[in-house]
Amino acid sequence: MDKILEGLVSSDHSVPVKRAIVKKVVEAAEKEVTEEQCQALFTLTTRLILLGEDAFQRQIGFQVLEAYARYHRPEFERFFSKDFVLGLLQQGYGQLDRKDPAIIDYIHCCLRLLISCPSVLEIFSVVQVEVLRMVCERPEPALCAHLSTLLSDFVQCIPREKSGILFCQQLVRTISYFHCFASQERELREYVGQVTKVSTLLQNIWKADPATLLPSLQEVFAIISSTDPSFDPSIALASLVQHIPVQMITVLIKSLTTDHNVKDANMTKALCRMIDWLSWPLAQHVDTWVIALLKGLAAVQKFTILIDVTLLKIELVVPHVVHLVRSLRTDGLPTSKAFLLQFTELIHCMMYQYSGFPDLYDHILEAIKDLPKPGEEKIKLVLNQSAWTSQSNSFASGPLRQVGKSETGKTGLANLGNTCFLNSIIQTLFMATDFRRHVLSLHLNGSNTLMKKLQLLFAFLAHTQRAAYAPKNFLEASRPPWFNVGSQQDCSEYLRFLLDRLHEEEKTLQVLESVKPKVPPPVDTKSKDPTGRTSPENGEESSLTPAEIKPENDGRTLIERAFGGKLITGIRCMQCNCISEKEEPFTDLSLAFCPSASQGSSQPEGPSEEPKVLCQGSVNGGSEIPEPGSAKAQASNVHFVPVTNEPPLSVPDLVNYFLAPEILDEENAYFCEKCSSLQRAERTMKVVSAPEYLILTLLRFSYDAKCHVRRKILDNVTIPPLMRLPVHAPLMPSQCSSCTSSPLQVDSPESSENLAKKLKPSQKDEEEEEKERIVGAEQINRGGEMSVQSVPYVLSSVVMHSGISSESGHYYSYGHNINGADGAQHPADHFDLKDDLGNGHPECSLSTCSALSIAPVQGNTLPNSGQEAKDWLLFNDSRVTFTSFQSVQNITNRFPKDTAYVLMYRKQELPGPNINGGLLANGMKLSVEPPLQKELLDAIIKDNKLYLQEQELNARTQALQAPSSSCSFRPNGSDDNNPPGSCGPSGGGGGGGGFNTISRLVF
Repeated sequence: MDKILEGLVSSDHSVPVKRAIVKKVVEAAEKEVTEEQCQALFTLTTRLILLGEDAFQRQIGFQVLEAYARYHRPEFERFFSKDFVLGLLQQGYGQLDRKDPAIIDYIHCCLRLLISCPSVLEIFSVVQVEVLRMVCERPEPALCAHLSTLLSDFVQCIPREKSGILFCQQLVRTISYFHCFASQERELREYVGQVTKVSTLLQNIWKADPATLLPSLQEVFAIISSTDPSFDPSIALASLVQHIPVQMITVLIKSLTTDHNVKDANMTKALCRMIDWLSWPLAQHVDTWVIALLKGLAAVQKFTILIDVTLLKIELVVPHVVHLVRSLRTDGLPTSKAFLLQFTELIHCMMYQYSGFPDLYDHILEAIKDLPKPGEEKIKLVLNQSAWTSQSNSFASGPLRQVGKSETGKTGLANLGNTCFLNSIIQTLFMATDFRRHVLSLHLNGSNTLMKKLQLLFAFLAHTQRAAYAPKNFLEASRPPWFNVGSQQDCSEYLRFLLDRLHEEEKTLQVLESVKPKVPPPVDTKSKDPTGRTSPENGEESSLTPAEIKPENDGRTLIERAFGGKLITGIRCMQCNCISEKEEPFTDLSLAFCPSASQGSSQPEGPSEEPKVLCQGSVNGGSEIPEPGSAKAQASNVHFVPVTNEPPLSVPDLVNYFLAPEILDEENAYFCEKCSSLQRAERTMKVVSAPEYLILTLLRFSYDAKCHVRRKILDNVTIPPLMRLPVHAPLMPSQCSSCTSSPLQVDSPESSENLAKKLKPSQKDEEEEEKERIVGAEQINRGGEMSVQSVPYVLSSVVMHSGISSESGHYYSYGHNINGADGAQHPADHFDLKDDLGNGHPECSLSTCSALSIAPVQGNTLPNSGQEAKDWLLFNDSRVTFTSFQSVQNITNRFPKDTAYVLMYRKQELPGPNINGGLLANGMKLSVEPPLQKELLDAIIKDNKLYLQEQELNARTQALQAPSSSCSFRPNGSDDNNPPGSCGPSGGGGGGGGFNTISRLVF
């Protein structure tokens, strides 16, 4: 029979003739056939089924196999053994691959023929093992569908117990790899049918063995929550949702949303993919699960996930709004009309909340133009009711209420362990508006410089949602090498180091840029200023317009332009009137306290006895190592000046004392090269270039020689809101043409000592010295008249030190809160300046520093009333509150240990012509805040999301705990020996206002 069948297949007979012959062969199966003939016939039919050239041959094979297997079952059992089945599943058949669905169909057919035979149990065991291996190999949808049909008919082949759970999990994962790239409807229908068969198999297994359901669902979530960018799970997983019992929704959603092991990023991915499942053709109950999960996340305040999912999916939803509106209008269902009205209201709320997208909203507005539009109050009400915030909408929520930003809207800096020195300086620099804007506008993408870190810190202070930002990275990058971690430090020393580092860093970049091959670039006003410097390398911003760039900026760093000034130190020999001069740059002036007899006058007439010797603050020249004339080197020579009942000193008094002439005599006599001997001389200092921001450091730390300790000078110093600084025009070369002496060598020990001491003339020599000074001045003026301009400055910031010694205490700062659209400081907006340059006093002149008068209309404003109460801000580490300038002025009177230490004044440009002869033109004026660069914006968005997650975690944690712990306002514990003024409602002279917990929208 096998030869007849083989000849029939290979013959050229017509199909009807072939069918007739096959019928005879099948009928002959009833007859007795030898073992050898049966085996040959089974082999032939198997080859026809698996390797047949066409469907007819495969049909013939199935018919003959079924006939002979029924009548010759023992022979067929021996043929279709477990070893034969194992070979088919592991190796295939001939050239037929083992993964071909035809093999599964053949096994399926043979199992039906052997169902009543004992040997089939062995085959079931083999199939159980092999199907688990097969699904782990991620077979194609077609093979999975055929395999599902086999397992559905022969449930004995389904793995059991632990293997059954593993089989379900692996089959779920296999479904996640399904993808259909067909475009024809027939192929798509076929693909959907294949997926349906697989999901139905899982449904049957879950029903038969409920223990496999939960592990299967866990595998589903693990798949759809994966953040692996190289893996995109198939939406065919949606076919499983309809088979999950609806009554399990509550339990499963609660388990997912409260599981701390589930990260928000994973939950976001899972929810986004579940939303994608809505597009599956036969999806059922997917919307129910999505809505339930959204509500579950909202219930546990996981708003970050909801916000992210909304932003990720809103662009996919918006284009379908018009179609949905039209569909709701035409379907005629009663519920559709009510839903359409509610949907329209939400659309208006969306457009109100996210304005500025006319290209997306035009078609939507046209579609809903004849539907009712809610009013603005209604929209705000809906948005407030539905707002996803990090705080409870109820102010009575107790422990759930989170401390948000203060009413000032400003960001504090967290104390990282005695880091108030850094916090106060950074806030002071941040409140220097023009400097801040220039830093934020620098193009430093990809840079790892200190300026880049400062830019990032400024960006966080301006835009973070945190009440206080922790400047860990900037602290590590900017800490001087000699500053011990966790120890208290001098904020003035830190400021000098920081500015010097930034200056030297930019200078180095300029040098590196200058040695590059010169290639004439195309003219680009966005990246090159009129001086010819390119912005990315030199740190110059490209956002400036040509009108805002001054020609004086050539070659100067941002630190020089913002804080750099120039000082000329001159020494006049009183014997020959020869003058030696040296010009030095400075970024701050260190002001020593003058003797009590000199208070109130720049050139006082003191008593007959010699006054106390005090330290004259040095001018910082940008060196990291303290020079002999620096504040650090000379602080030990300062004598303690006790507090007296005399009128308090003022900042102009200290500046005038700094600039006052000094007599160099006796042990401080000056060696004149022209006279070739030590001579009595007069030392003068003149500011010849006024900085944009004038930094003044009050040298309050003195050395007590009796006790051998450094003490603090607690004298109150009056701080004027506005003052004028005398600025001298630089001397012409002809002015020193008759002088042959060399410039002053300030680095020599003797000269540095001369610079440090301000020896005032005794009373008996004053008349003679005054005559010599007049003669010397006349000689100087013969070479060229020196012009003196009185440059106005307005107070910008004050760093306060709270404590009684230099070894302990606490720093905090006051900052001028600039109002107005352009953010510029306009003195006319805050103070009514008088026109007199001498502060109304006849003895004042252009050559002395003086405070400017303030009209009583503005000056008498009460500290707690009106707008002035918000003109100043108090920065005390993480706390920021409103205060007034009167609080700044009266701080030492109310808190004697709280004294001004570092002051920053900002140069003012008065309306009208440039009265200062170009000295104010410094290229530092930026009228608006620069837009955030993408790199900064991405960092802030990322951190804001992290902060929101932290808030949500804290809210959930506190909800599970009893509200027994007290509020700690400093996250890292007390700072700096718990100084007075560092905490409490009125600490540090704070201008009122407590900790605010205003509920704020997060986006």
